[in-house]
Amino acid sequence: MPGRINRILDALSKNQFKVKIDYGEESTFIDGFQKIANRITTGLVLAALIIGASLLMRIETPFQLFGYPGFAILLFLLAAGGAIWLLLDIVINDSEKKRRDKRE
Repeated sequence: MPGRINRILDALSKNQFKVKIDYGEESTFIDGFQKIANRITTGLVLAALIIGASLLMRIETPFQLFGYPGFAILLFLLAAGGAIWLLLDIVINDSEKKRRDKRE
């Protein structure tokens, strides 16, 4: 075991370490990464909406909803709707995939 670790560390230090992965169908693999990337991007956009809305909360405007600046509340509501949509999409798509996998 120590000899193997030494060879691995030598390969890493010489930038010769390679990992080969056999992942089956390429389209399934790429679709999985695409789904993850879309979810991360959606989460970042929702986080930006929440931060922007919280910064706008401090600005007094004549347009008010529920006693708060209207544009900021609209951004919060948009972010909340997007978050609910993202969660529902994750739950529905993942449960459908589990059902499909059970059938196969």
